[in-house]
Amino acid sequence: MAETILLVEDEEKLARMVELELRYEGYEVEKAFDGRTGLERALSGSFDLVLLDLMLPGLTGEEFITRIRRGRTMPIIVLSAKAGLEDKVNVLRLGADDFIPKPFDNLEVLARVEAQLRRVEDI
Repeated sequence: MAETILLVEDEEKLARMVELELRYEGYEVEKAFDGRTGLERALSGSFDLVLLDLMLPGLTGEEFITRIRRGRTMPIIVLSAKAGLEDKVNVLRLGADDFIPKPFDNLEVLARVEAQLRRVEDI
């Protein structure tokens, strides 16, 4: 059975591009275009990994991480244009597992997704 990824990204064209790449590699993908909907899906669904933007309407990525870490341990990879050192350190301390600054290359995203999913398998 394919791993399922939740993609929380408000830029619909970017989300579609990432979704197509992930599906091509054999992953199941669900999308949410705002933080609140993304959090609801993450809490009610069974996802192997979350790809998360920080600057989201409804609920920021930082708030998403804080709330999801109260009860879920799935890997979270942040994809964000907010890529200052302080931003990266903050989300990693909140509970994100990795950070990829925008713009990014799809090959790097795929490699980091694979790495996080391998870690989960090894546990």
